[in-house]
Amino acid sequence: MGKRLADNISSQYIAAANLLRSKKARKKIVAYVESYDDVFFWRTLLSEFENDEYYFEVMLPSSESLVKGKKAALMNSLGSGLGQNMIACVDADYDYLLQDSTNTSRQINHSQYVFHTYAYAIENFQCYAESLHDICVQATLNDRVIIDLPIFMKLYSQTIFPLFAWSIWFYRKRILNKFSITDFNNTVRIDTVNLRHPEEALNSVANRVRRKLNWLENRFSRYRNGVDTLQNELKQLGVAPETTYLFIQGHNLFENVVLKLLYPICAQLRRERELEIKMLAEHNQQMQNELTCYQHSQTGINFILKKNTAYKDAPLYQRLRDDIRHFLDHLSSKK
Repeated sequence: MGKRLADNISSQYIAAANLLRSKKARKKIVAYVESYDDVFFWRTLLSEFENDEYYFEVMLPSSESLVKGKKAALMNSLGSGLGQNMIACVDADYDYLLQDSTNTSRQINHSQYVFHTYAYAIENFQCYAESLHDICVQATLNDRVIIDLPIFMKLYSQTIFPLFAWSIWFYRKRILNKFSITDFNNTVRIDTVNLRHPEEALNSVANRVRRKLNWLENRFSRYRNGVDTLQNELKQLGVAPETTYLFIQGHNLFENVVLKLLYPICAQLRRERELEIKMLAEHNQQMQNELTCYQHSQTGINFILKKNTAYKDAPLYQRLRDDIRHFLDHLSSKK
């Protein structure tokens, strides 16, 4: 009996050890990313494609120094580094929309070993409008809808789209001293949100956008036809007026639009939940215990947003997935 048990344990151990070693039989593909924050996003995506043939190892640009960033992730493609066993996974920034007007733009748009987000950055996916209500629920454990967030972000995007086209126009022409990304970000920021009248925040943005558009059209009227043509081109590239927020600078969207919207919503939802506890508690000790329990169950909005993966049905994310799938299909066809 003891020998059979020992043999069985030994057999299980060998089987488990073989499973551990099986990864070595698969082909490893190293994926260079820009920074620490990018590791989780790309690991989440690439995990979907790991199978008996391939697995990925997501790495920072250098194992010999602390250098990070897009250039560091891409630099191997200047030589013979990137290839079937080594890819770069980067934020699109404006390089996708520049459509080959710079070396980096040509690189990310045409290299079969470089994959980019299409959206400006991973923060834009983390701020995916359809997922924002769930973010509030996770942060507050209160499911009441105060503002229809997808509608708000749609209206916000439609408001800023014409000015976004001007921003891309100047960026393509490298006339950055006339209308910079910083100028654009300052114009489309959200300052405060009145939960009773969220339209006031949109009106404030619309007024600033209108003034800036008037200034641009008066001072640079010679560019008007070019900007109109660019608007149509941007739509062909996937920049719908309703989803422009996905293409603006990710950090600005995260800090100066979405968090400005979610902070007051979550504060209100927490107040409501705490008031409910105070009203329903039968005595002071129960109230204190329940409030403490509720407060310990809450999670910071920033943290939840950074770990948000509820963007997988976004068309741009599906496009990125298709790029990875085509890459692996191409590798398989070469065998």
